[in-house]
Order: sequence, then structure tokens, then C-alpha cells
Amino acid sequence: MIRRTARTLALAGALGLALTARWPGAVPVSEAHADSPTQVATAPSPRHLPDFAELVAHVGPAVVNISVVQEIESPFGGAGDPFEDFLRRFGVPIPGAPGGQGGQGGAPQIARGVGSGFIVSADGYVLTNAHVVDDATEVTVRLTDKREFKAKVKGVDKRTDVALLKIDGRGLPTVRIGDADQSRVGEWVMAVGSPFGFENTVTAGIISAKARRLPDETYVPFIQTDVAINPGNSGGPLFNMNGEVIGINSQIYSRSGGFMGISFAIPIDVAMKVKDQLQQFGVVRRGRLGVTIQGVTDDLADSFGLDSARGALVSSVEPGSAADQAKLKAGDVILGVNGNPVADSADLPRIIGEMRPGTDITLEIWRDGKSRIVSATLGTMDEEPLSAREHGGGDTGGRLGLTARPLTEQEAAQLEVPGGLLVQQAQGPAAKAGLQRGDVILAINNAAVKDVATFRRLLKKAGDRFALLIQRGDGRIYVPIRLK
Repeated sequence: MIRRTARTLALAGALGLALTARWPGAVPVSEAHADSPTQVATAPSPRHLPDFAELVAHVGPAVVNISVVQEIESPFGGAGDPFEDFLRRFGVPIPGAPGGQGGQGGAPQIARGVGSGFIVSADGYVLTNAHVVDDATEVTVRLTDKREFKAKVKGVDKRTDVALLKIDGRGLPTVRIGDADQSRVGEWVMAVGSPFGFENTVTAGIISAKARRLPDETYVPFIQTDVAINPGNSGGPLFNMNGEVIGINSQIYSRSGGFMGISFAIPIDVAMKVKDQLQQFGVVRRGRLGVTIQGVTDDLADSFGLDSARGALVSSVEPGSAADQAKLKAGDVILGVNGNPVADSADLPRIIGEMRPGTDITLEIWRDGKSRIVSATLGTMDEEPLSAREHGGGDTGGRLGLTARPLTEQEAAQLEVPGGLLVQQAQGPAAKAGLQRGDVILAINNAAVKDVATFRRLLKKAGDRFALLIQRGDGRIYVPIRLK
């Protein structure tokens, strides 16, 4: 499984090491003087090298291979598709068609993938990447002792790329959770996973950087390493030399799709906070302040009278939000939350997102050349969209083939509606009915839809045939949906 971004941030990997450090007592032959006694470069003492063998033997049994089955849409449009008719006319086999001769064009195709994970509790909870199991119809977890379990996806958090699985087992081997904050740049780390499906592959390297910010990533201060990570390593653990997990291997920077020496892991403290919420609620509930922010440069710091470039500069405040009720305004610089400093603007979304909705907080802000304290009560970030496939399986929402999110207050105000769901992706029955990205779902069979929970509840009552009232551009239309 590979995850890519605009800069080709792929997933997982494998690596070879070249040790170029000069060890104490080792003298390169090229530097020996001709008039001095012959000096021979000595090999480093074994005690200077990390013993990965003992580490692997200790932690390996808790690392698992994950294989998934997904259904993807056929590239052919079904009966009447002109391209399919063209292929059939010339006797070309058509993928997905019975006997390769057509039939139900557009039928879902089966895709398979592999990833890695690790057991965090003896009763069978497993952590992995969200992109490894997202939209999977079947997930299988295999241990090093060859035992296999069908896994249930307890929850997926796309913002942090963390997923929680559950397998039916007792007394299972588990990893020890470490402290990513205590890790240091330059220290040895080791990854265990299934690159390209090669199970229980071990790679090692060092931590290259900490708190690395990636494009479009506001919730994860990644650990950067030079550990070889390739497709299939995704979701596997990153260990320190004490045998503790300090991260989940998630992405690599690559121009080719393979490992190029730069890998990124999700700090384990971030992952465990997500795990706790997924285990308890099935989703991650994040607080919301309701501000648009930007970084503070040296020039901006000077113009606002700050002693250094720090904090998060508020560029706008959403009406009715927690920030609005706290009387924040554009031009304020948020310097701290509950006494914790906001050193960089990228820190604020993570700090706020780790708090629950309804949490009372204090903000240190810089306004009019002086610091002041304000109080706020966080709102709710409804970030978990209506999924195209419900991970429990079998419910109507999964068969609809729709990904949507609630309208923000500003979007609802612009459309002059009390609420609705913005369609982000349509496939399956939703696509066949004509739903498009950007449509706004306002009602099901004339029952108003304001949020995801309401939509799911109404959908279960609607049966296999119903109508959606949608707004498209300036107009509103009813779209009939037929699930069977």
C-alpha cells in the first residue's frame, strides 16, 4: 500500500547502511606519515555497534502482517458503454465481465494489498496506518507464528493516518510503548514490517530530524529517519534501542515510488491518543477553535511589537465559533494554550485538536502591544466524513457509495440553509444516480439533513429506494436513488 502527496510522499520501505563515522583509535592508512611507524586502521570494537539481533528476537513476535481486500470500481461503464462495445466487437476480453465477454460492465473489481502493524494489547488490539485498511472489505492479520485472524476495523482517523484493528485473541505478544519526545536526532532506530509482502523484514538507521512538518499535514509532527521503508512497511513500528515503539512508519519522500533515504513516522504519543478515542468512540473527537491562522515572520513580529517570531497570527475568526465567543479578532497572535507555548503556527491545530469538544481553555494572546489572557470553550470539529464504506459492513450508508462532510457555518450561511452535507466523492449507486462532487445534500425524502449522524439515521429508515434533495449551483433538484 502506498500513500502519495503532491510531492510524491509515498509509503513504507527498506534500506542499506553505510557507516562512515571515524571510530576512536581508527587511523585511515592514507593519513599515516611515511616517516612514522606503520599504522593500521583497526576495526571498531563490537561493543560500539547496536545489537539488532537481540532486539528483533524480543520484539518481532508482536509485529504483524496485514493483508486487505478492497472493491474498486471497474473502468468500464456497463451496458451501452461505447468503449466496452468497441472492445466486444473486436473480441477483446473485458475485465470483470463473466468469461471476459461483457455482462455486467462496471462491476466492482477486487484489489489486494499488504501492510504492517503491531499488537498493543494482549486481547488483540492492533495499530496500523489508516491508508492500509481504509475502504477494505476484508482484513487479515498474520502473526510470526503463522496464526491468522480476521480483523475488524474499530476506527480510522485519516487526519493522522492511524487505524485501530481488533482480532479475537488472548495472551498475544505485545510491544512496549516508548516516549517519542525523549528520542534524539542521531540515535539508532529499527523498523520491522512487510515491504513488498516480505514478512518480518528488519531495517535500521538513525533519526534524521524531529517534529518535521509535511505539506497538508497539520496534526502530526513527524519523526524523520533514514530507515529503509518501502510499500508494505506502512503501519509497522519504529523501535528505539530499548525495544520500545516510538513511531508508526507512514510515509517516504520519493521521486520513484521507492525508498530514497527519507522516511517519516507518526510519533507514538500522537498515535496512542488516537487509539484511545477510536477504541472508546470509533471516531476521533477533536476540539475546534474556529480561526484561520498564519505563521509569524520576523517582519510581522516587528510590526506587532513581539520580541521574536513566535505564535500563530489570527487572520480571520469564524462567526459563532469558540474563538468568536471568546472575542478573538484578526490581528491577535496566539502565544500559548493552557500555559503551553505555541512556538510555531503549526503547533496550534495539533494542540487544539488533541482536546475534546467542550473543553474550557485559556489562551495567551498578543494584542495592541501587550499580552493578555482570554478564556474559550472549544467547539466540535466534525472531521469524520460520511464514509463511502461503513467499516462495520452491511449498512445502507456503505452501499450508497458516498463520501461527504457537514457544511461549515460559513458555507451554510452563504447557501442560506440551516445545514447539509457537501459531497466530496460519489461512486456506486450515488454516482449512477448522478450525484457529483460539490453537490449539497439537504434532505432525504423531505426530512432535513444537517449532519452525518442525521443522514445515517434517515438512511437506515429509507429502505432501498428514496430521493435526495440536493443543491447544485443556484438550483435545487431531487435525485432518485435505487440501491437494488
